[in-house]
Formats: sequence, C-alpha cells, structure tokens
Amino acid sequence: MGTPTRTFDLVQSALQNHPLPNALNAKVNGEWVAMSTEEFKSRIDKMSNGLIEIGIKPGDKIATITNNRPEWNIVNYAAAQIGAIICPIYPTISEAEYKFIFNDAEMKMAFVSSQDLLDKIVAIKDEVPTLESIYCFDQLKGCEHWTAIEKKGEGLPHDIQVTELKNKIDTKDLVTIIYTSGTTGKPKGVMLSHENLVTNCIEGVKLLPVEKGEKALSFLPLCHVFERTLLNVYIYAGISIYYAESLDTIGDNIKEVKPHIFTAVPRLIEKVYDKILLGGSQKPFPLKQIFFWAVKRANSYHENYQRGFLDRFAEKLVYSKIKAGLGGNVKTIVSGSAALQPRLAKFFWGIGIPILEGYGLTETSPVVSVNTTLKDGLKFGTVGKLLNGVEVKMASDGEILVKGPNVMMGYYQQPELTNQVLDKDGWFHTGDIGVFEGPFLKITDRKKEMFKTSGGKYVAPQPIENKMKESQFIEQIIVVGEGEKHASALIVPAFQFVRDWLKEQGQEANISNEELVKLKLVRDTIDKEVVKYNQNFGKVEQIKKIVLLDKEWTVEDGELTPTMKLKRKVIHERFKETIEGIYK
Repeated sequence: MGTPTRTFDLVQSALQNHPLPNALNAKVNGEWVAMSTEEFKSRIDKMSNGLIEIGIKPGDKIATITNNRPEWNIVNYAAAQIGAIICPIYPTISEAEYKFIFNDAEMKMAFVSSQDLLDKIVAIKDEVPTLESIYCFDQLKGCEHWTAIEKKGEGLPHDIQVTELKNKIDTKDLVTIIYTSGTTGKPKGVMLSHENLVTNCIEGVKLLPVEKGEKALSFLPLCHVFERTLLNVYIYAGISIYYAESLDTIGDNIKEVKPHIFTAVPRLIEKVYDKILLGGSQKPFPLKQIFFWAVKRANSYHENYQRGFLDRFAEKLVYSKIKAGLGGNVKTIVSGSAALQPRLAKFFWGIGIPILEGYGLTETSPVVSVNTTLKDGLKFGTVGKLLNGVEVKMASDGEILVKGPNVMMGYYQQPELTNQVLDKDGWFHTGDIGVFEGPFLKITDRKKEMFKTSGGKYVAPQPIENKMKESQFIEQIIVVGEGEKHASALIVPAFQFVRDWLKEQGQEANISNEELVKLKLVRDTIDKEVVKYNQNFGKVEQIKKIVLLDKEWTVEDGELTPTMKLKRKVIHERFKETIEGIYK
C-alpha cells in the first residue's frame, strides 16, 4: 500500500512493512502479555464485524472511558473502519460532565474499564436517550464483556460490508470527537478527521530518534490527542507499545520494560528531576560532591555543546546511574501539554536523554511545532520548529494562528463557536501569544490569562509561574492581581522537599502541612526565593505578596484539568477570600 491516508491504514501498513511479535503489551495477572501485529489486525477486523452485527452504523458515536490498554486500540481502529465515531473521555470527570458529553454527542454505546466508571454511566443512562448499550473491558458484574462483540464478528459475517465501508471512507471524513477538558466553561467537542490525525503522525515519525522494534511505554491518557497521536506514530513506525498498569506503577514499569521512548507532561518530569536531586543529596560526602558537580555540568548544556573528557567521566560516574533508574535504554522523552522549564530540558539533554518539547492543541491534532535531535533542531526556551506542512503567523496582538492539514474540522454542533476560532481563510486562532526566534516558535502567554492591574498595566502570569517553579521549594503557583495595584501569588510548597530541607536544618519535619506553611523559616525562605526569581521580570510583573497553601491542587478536586493545567477560574473562586485578604 502507499502512504496511509486514514487512521486504520496505519495498522495495515504496520502489518505489511514491520509486523512485530509484541506490537501491544499489557500486564495480566502480574505478567506481560504480548499481542502480535497480525493478531492486532485480526481482532480489529473481528470487532468491526461485531459492531455491525450489534447495529452500529457509520456516524454513530461510541464513548470509550478507560485506562490505557490494548483493547482501546482495537475498538478505536475497528470503529474507524466502519465509519463510526470514537469519543474518548477522561475517566476522572464528574457524572454531570459525562451526562453533558453523552447528550451533546448523542452517544449510542459506551465502553468502560472499571466498576466506578460503569456506576457513573449507569447512573446517567436514563437521562441519555440515545445510549443503547454499555460494554466493559474488565469483567464486571451486570455488564456485558467487550469480547462478546468480538465473538459476534468471529465468523466475519460482514466482511464484505466492512470492506465496502472502508472503501467509502475519505481522508477528510470525521473519525473522532475529542471533548476538551477546558480551563473554563463546558467541554467542547473537537472534530478531527482522518487527515488531521494521519498527517500529524506521518510527519511526527520523521522526527523521533527511535527505530523499528524498540519499545515505548504508554501512560498519559489515551483520551488526550497527544498520547493518541504518539500511539499512531509507534504503530506506524514499528515500535512496541507497553501500557503502564497505572500512574502509581510508572517507576516499576519503566524498570521492567526498559523503554526507548515515552511521553510525559512537565509536572512529571519535574518530579523525576526532584527525585534525582534528592537521591544525590543523600549520598555520602565525596559521592555527593561528585554528583552535584555532574549535575552542574549537565545544567550548563547548550545547543552547540561539544562533549569532552569530563562529560565522559560524568557519564560513567553519575549520568549512567540516573539513566539506569529510567530503565537504561531511554533515547528520548516527548514533552507536551504545558511549558517545560528550560533548566529541566538542559539537564536531561545534558545527561544524554533529549526531551523533545513541542507545542499543540487538541484542535491541531495536536503537533504544531517541536524541538528535535535533528541538526539545528533545538533551541531551549522555545517549542521548536514547525512541523512540515503546518503554517503559523502572528495576529496583530501577537496571537498564534495555525493553518494546515492538522487543523480541526470544527466544534461539534457549535458553528458559532467554530467561527470564533476558525476564520474564513482556514486560520485557527489558538488563544496563545507567541513570537518567532528565527525558525523557532516561542510561546509567551495565554491570551485569555493575561490580566490588567489597577494601573492599567498587563501582566502575563504563565512566564512568571514557570520561572517561580524553578525553585525546589515551590510545587504549584498561581499569579493573581486582576484590577489590583500589584501582582501576588498563591503558592503550594513542595512539601516533601521542604520536609527533607527542614531535617537538614536540624528542624522538626514530622508535622502537618497546616503547621509547615505557618513556620516562619519556611515562609521567609520561600519569600527569598520569590524575590530572587522576581529579578527576571519588570516592576509591574514582580510578585509583591504571597500566601502559602497547605494542600496541592488536583484533578480530582477540579482545580486542574486532566492534563495538569490550572483551572484559573475555579481556583480564583475557591480562594476568593484569600485573594481578597491579600489586598485588604
């Protein structure tokens, strides 16, 4: 076959060009179980037949609410082959949000993985008139197992029909609706075509320093287009996919699988970095000195860095041990969803694990630009060069506008909303502010997140927050001050680091978070950190007052989106009195 033009063509291409004995791998009863490319393709076809048998027609919407697992891929490509529309949904949202999405998309069937998710969907079923059936991936009481559909398709009773449906599917046809978590308002259904996803995948393959037969670990949610596109890349490139059991087992799974590549959000990379430094700080004196000498060396990495004898020495004594903690084989980490601090990027490039930081949105399928290991492919502090075929220009106010085969079809059943962001010439208005530094794109802020002080000066909170988080004492931060005379911040300390630091100071550390944030020593130290990082900003942008909070913001509590972005509106509402108290 030629170059794939539809998502299911990627699997056919993999089968023809690089079939693997271990294309998809998952832990079952404590053991890794492999599925070959051949079995993968066969099960997709059975599933397509089974879906037709139970009455699924082109255009029908199918919800998938699950952890990462091979079953998701089978259902995803099987639905695509017959023209049905997969709507992957986060497992962490509320019943009310499920009800809204199910009714908005007119969902006909749903696949869920676990009992708690089944309970949520059963609870809303009577309020979703279009929902006919629910199937489960795990064996759950009172719910038909997904393999029942596969069994209905085993004799391939609709094989000719599947072929006919596939032949009718065009690259520009709708293949998925992804509901964006959104930092404000109700979720929007982003409509993506086969072309959107496939072009992003094919261009992405060219940029990854991994080879056929190598291994990827998957743990970021598959309902997010970032991980989904990378999985398309892995399948097309012949890279074996291993699904982590859960977010809690990532460390163990990395050591077992020894992956060559995985994706991560900056928050996870920050936690890995902090753990590395903590481990080094606990070494005996001479080893500790060598460790921090090597870390300093890694931190000095730059785009034109030439490795020499001292780097080989640092590699042997320090870097190789850090890499062994990540399985020993990692060639690259792909980072997206939020801004990565340049100091973290420099450190990982310095120790020999390049982080490919990119930029994109659900509406752009997602990749717009990315830093790479290719010649002249990296510039720290930017989100890299544009993906081949993607165009970017800046509006008069600095907003990034994107055009290309990756730009969405629009928002489902929301033409007015679509017209607000997608102009008549096909330019998508991202809501992000940016500049070009040569061929490299740099994001400077979110248009909607900028606020004006009472003095009429604009403050862009994101660059300030990203800089402040370089402090090991600061875990989370939100900059506030809309309509006030100066910028302030709510800060969640890095509790584990602060406790370890307190012990080193000879202070009592076995105390609650509530007691910890009240300690004068902690307060004064974080104040000093803020003053230090304030020097990077103009007077108007500098944080004048801070409040320390005793609890982290979480997805479960609704303060973060599932991709770990701050829900500013929610945080502002919850801490309204605290913020008002700063300015009284």
